[in-house]
This record gives sequence, structure tokens and C-alpha cells, in this order.
Amino acid sequence: MSSDSIVAVKKRPWRSYVWDTWDKSPEERRFLGKLDACLLTYAALSYFSKYLDQQNITNAYVSGMKEDLGLHGNQLNYITTAWTCGYVIGQIPSNMLITRIRPSIWIPTMELIWSALTMILASSTNFNHLIVIRFFVGLAESTFYPAIQYVIGSWYKSEELAKRACIFHTASAIGPMFSGFLQTGAYNGLNGVHGLAGWKWLFIIDGVITIPIALLGYLIMPDLPTNTRPSVFYTEKQLEIGRKRMEAIGRKAPEKFTKAKFKGFFKTWHLYTLVPLYVLFNNGSGPSSSMIFWLKSFNTPEHTKYSIGQINVYPLGQNVVQIIMTLTWAWTSDGLQNRWLPIVLAGTWNVAICIALAATPLYTNIGRRWALYYMTATQGGLSGIILGWANELTGNDNEKRAFVVACCNTFAYTVQAWLPIVIFPQVEQPRVLRGNITTACISVGMISFAVLTATLQYRDTRRAKQVAVDADAVDYTPQSDRSSVAKSIGEDEPYVAPAK
Repeated sequence: MSSDSIVAVKKRPWRSYVWDTWDKSPEERRFLGKLDACLLTYAALSYFSKYLDQQNITNAYVSGMKEDLGLHGNQLNYITTAWTCGYVIGQIPSNMLITRIRPSIWIPTMELIWSALTMILASSTNFNHLIVIRFFVGLAESTFYPAIQYVIGSWYKSEELAKRACIFHTASAIGPMFSGFLQTGAYNGLNGVHGLAGWKWLFIIDGVITIPIALLGYLIMPDLPTNTRPSVFYTEKQLEIGRKRMEAIGRKAPEKFTKAKFKGFFKTWHLYTLVPLYVLFNNGSGPSSSMIFWLKSFNTPEHTKYSIGQINVYPLGQNVVQIIMTLTWAWTSDGLQNRWLPIVLAGTWNVAICIALAATPLYTNIGRRWALYYMTATQGGLSGIILGWANELTGNDNEKRAFVVACCNTFAYTVQAWLPIVIFPQVEQPRVLRGNITTACISVGMISFAVLTATLQYRDTRRAKQVAVDADAVDYTPQSDRSSVAKSIGEDEPYVAPAK
């Protein structure tokens, strides 16, 4: 690699900061338009349905399921933990398989399975049924998010990654929004129809919504650049553009698994900074879950201040904030070609919000606490930026990239399986003082790992530039002077110029 390819930075026209394909050639722009339309459409719709199926348990709990099934204490936490355990177990094996199995088959098939299991939840008659079914829902859903992030990282360049990953991630906010309105509609319009409670209809409707999305995936979901076949969506020439784009930035294709390759996953710093960074991010939004319990706490047996519909709908302002901030962080990150700055800004804001929630009374200033709960979603959209960063930093090893992305999500949810029970126990909602304080500390840790990752990336980039500069200097040095140049860059043996 020449020093020019490392040092030189292409000046970008202003329009590329608005949307990055606007400065591409017509052929590349058409290809990316098709890729965006297929991959992002399916990814966003599926993530939307996944979040419907993932989050509806809380809506059902506050909409009659608790009373109908006799749930009590921390049982909602345990049901959530069962889902998380299934979600954790499946991610790394799935992401390793996705380097060998076509994503367009694997991901939609798993989606069909979790949609069926979601509908089966409506037949639950006790706590044990919920635990078992939610575990298998989590196991099926574990295949989706890290796999989609890996596929996105297989097609897009650095200036394109964060926007695509975050556009896709906004579905995680839209899904719960829709679930809240859906639960309100199901409770008000279907409660008692055919002898089924409104919360049961929620599970059935969510499953029915997911099935056609999964079927769409078989049709439009692309595979990897190396195994996507020409179709009605892509010509062979366009697929070749996609392959050359990844070759140009050093994003490697799948290679043979070996013992040495697997050991290599653990020999660089990427796993040890990116995984903790993502774990801390993923467990830094706990205070947002308290708003629904705070609204419910106003109701007493003698007086109802907020209806079930209001309890489900009012917290959706958090999701609006998350959507706005997700897109803000994405455009900022891609535009500046900087991943750590949005993470630091969002983390600092979250620290302030958590401290304010811990320091203010529950019922003294209702409007202020309402606003604080809404602002807990400010850092919720960082997932795409962090995993996009992981795709970039590990792009020279395809299997390592799949492994690191899966490890980020796996260990994040491993911690999430037990941490909320400890710091946000249901019996302490909505005050959860220790939860708010602990979350502030978690965000400080996230900021620290973002800065550490950026520092190590800068160090490696500086070293790569120096190696390229030294190699070019040696390559163009007369033969008589090459031994002295070799000594200057630390070579013990006579320098042999690399083949051109």
C-alpha cells in the first residue's frame, strides 16, 4: 500500500454529507440505491417486528396479564431474563454460521419461528409457560441483530456505515411505539372477543404481522458480496461493483476456519475494548423503563389517574427522542468520520439525566420528571455507531468481524440478563435510586472505553502510515542506499523491495 492511499483524504462535496451516494458514479449510485432499498427495507421491517415481539411482554403485563395469570413480585424480571438467556446462547453460533450459510435463507427462517412462538404466548396459562416460551423466542431472535449488522458491514464503506446501521436501528424505537398503540387498540377493541383478553390478542397480532415480513426476506434479503447471485434486483456487473468496493477498503471475504485464525481473534485489542464498550452502552438505558411504572404508581384501588391506554402511550415520547437522536448521531458520525465523539456526547448527557432522576422527588415536579424520562433515550441510538465501528476496525478478517460483532451483542445481553434484577428490581419501581446512580457510572465507563478505543485506533493508523511511508521511501531508494534505509526502519536483514 502506498503512503498516498493512507495519507491522502479525498475532498467530499457538501451534498455527500447529506446523503453519501450523491457524489458516486451513476453506476455505483444505482447499485447502492437497490442495495439500500432491499437490505435496509427488510432489516428495518424485521427489526420492527422483532421489537414488537420482544417488548410486548411489558405492555401485556400492565394490561391485564399480571392479574389474569396471578403474576407477582419480580416475575416480570424473570420472564425477561428467560428471553435474554435464549438470546445470549444463540448469537455467536449464529454469526459464525452466517459466514457459511446464506443470510437470505437463515434469517427469514428464524423470523418465521419466532413469529409462531409469539402467537403461542397467547395460550399461556401460568408463569412457567411464559418462562419456557419466552426463552425460545429469545433463541430464535438471537440470530437477527448481529447477523444484520455483519451483513451491513459486508457491503458499505466507512462514510456509509453509521447511517445505514442507525436507519435500521430506528426500527427498535418504532416497534415499541407501535406496540403501545397496538396494545391500546387490542385492549379497547378486542378485549373479550372470542373469549380472549386484550393482552392475548396483542401476541397474536404481533405474530401475524411478522410472518409476511419474513416471507419478504426470502425475496429481497441480499447475501454477502461473495455469494449474492444475479437476480431481478442486481446484475452481475453491479455485484462486481459491490465486491470491488470492499476490496478497495480491505474488507475481506470469508476464508477457511482454522485453529490459528480462531486464536487470532483474541490476540488483538479489538475484542477487549469494543465488547466492553457495547456492554456498557447496552446496559446504560435502564432508567427509561421506569416511566411506565411511574405512571402506573399514580393509580390506587380508590382512584385511577391514568388509564391503561395512557400508561402504554405516554412513554412513547422516549421513542420519538430516540429516533431523532439516533439519526443525529449517525449523520454526525459519518459526516465527521468520527465514532467516539457522538458516544462521548451522548454518554455525558446520560450521566446528567441519571443524576437528576436520582436527585429529584417522584411526585414533587411532575413535568420535570416527565421530561427527564423522555431524555433517557438520548443515547439509545448508539448501537449502529459502535457496531459500525467494530465492522471497520476488524474488516481485514471476515470471521473475526462476525465474531466480534456477535460478542458485542452476546455479552451485552449476558449482563442484561441479571443486571436489571439487581439495580432495577420491580419491587423498587419507580424510585430505583441505586439503578439511576449505577447507570450514571455505567455511562462514565462507556465514555472511557470509547476514548480508549479511539486512542488505540489512532495509534494503529499512525503506525500504518509510517510503515507505508518507510516502504515507499525504501522502494524508491537507489540500491546502494537501501541497507541504510533498512536500518532506519528497524530491519535486521537486507531490505527486499515488495513486488508491485
